[in-house]
Amino acid sequence: MLRKLEALFDEQVRPALAAHGGNVEIVDIDNNQVFLRLQGGCQGCSSSNATLKEGIQTLIKQNFPEITDVIDLTDHETGENPYM
Repeated sequence: MLRKLEALFDEQVRPALAAHGGNVEIVDIDNNQVFLRLQGGCQGCSSSNATLKEGIQTLIKQNFPEITDVIDLTDHETGENPYM
């Protein structure tokens, strides 16, 4: 599943985030949950929650219905250059 998820991110998620100077890292998949860390322009961005829940999580659940939740592990307080 990790390889398929990485391929989905490489094809559909990361290019969109890169347009705003951002990226996403898949930290872990455990117990039907995906743990992510937003990076770059996404770290600390005021729209990061919408990006995660309405964009990334929706795409994951459409392609991997067994995934029950997507958890954001990002420390948004330390973002140095968020896209606003």
